[in-house]
Amino acid sequence: MRIEARAKINWTLDITGQRADGYHLMDMLMQPVTLCDTVTLSPADELTLTCGGSPLLPADDRHLALRAARALHAHTGCRHGAAIHVEKHIPVGAGMGGGSADAAAVLAGLNRLWQTGLTQPELEALGLTLGADVPFCLRGGLTRTTGIGEVMQDLPCGKYWPLVVIQPCEGLSTKEIFTAYHEGVVEARPDNSAAAAALAAGNAPALSAAMANVMQPVSVQRRPAIAEAISALQEHGAFAAQMTGSGSAVIGAFETQEAASAAFDALAARWERTYLCHTCHESLVITDEA
Repeated sequence: MRIEARAKINWTLDITGQRADGYHLMDMLMQPVTLCDTVTLSPADELTLTCGGSPLLPADDRHLALRAARALHAHTGCRHGAAIHVEKHIPVGAGMGGGSADAAAVLAGLNRLWQTGLTQPELEALGLTLGADVPFCLRGGLTRTTGIGEVMQDLPCGKYWPLVVIQPCEGLSTKEIFTAYHEGVVEARPDNSAAAAALAAGNAPALSAAMANVMQPVSVQRRPAIAEAISALQEHGAFAAQMTGSGSAVIGAFETQEAASAAFDALAARWERTYLCHTCHESLVITDEA
């Protein structure tokens, strides 16, 4: 079984509060993009994980893919094995949900391979125990996501936008940025309702006006290169450019594929981790192979 585990972007990100257990309450618009890791699942007597691609991550219990398989074992009582291989392409520490995408691919794929019979809501609930982005990475689509990531409202999407994604610096720790958020200054909050309407209509100017990420100032303070990449994307024709998630990746949205391709050609020479992709609907693309 071969699975495209697609990254996600934030069109908006707002923090509306904090629970007693420390988890932050979010209000954000998220969507999958075609930039993806490839997860391959094969029947096996034992549960194993191998990794390839770049960046190369440790193939042990620190990897969310293996933790997802063990969580499915624990939740269902199933004791089948599988050989899991993750070919990495999504940048790490980027705010694009790469680890969550891998976990979602393993949960959805092994649920099918092992015939454990979990429903989509059950998979999403199990995914939430692994990470706040895993439920979205299981569902996909354009969503307005609230709570700690478990409350998702499916939204209409009028257009899939060409994107240039840049990770201009080393990755950031999500935990560190959330902690620092309380010490920083919020420069702008998104208008989630207006952004959702703009995405439904495919209206670039309205989308640009409504977008914001409240975590961006804190991340820029720690990684000034984020601001440099945002400015470069704007200079090369992006109608909107901002950080995604807690960083350190930034996205530039373009009105045409030709404009995005031209920006990519110019900026890839400056930043090694530059990617050309576009928004899409499916977060997981599963292919059964003989």
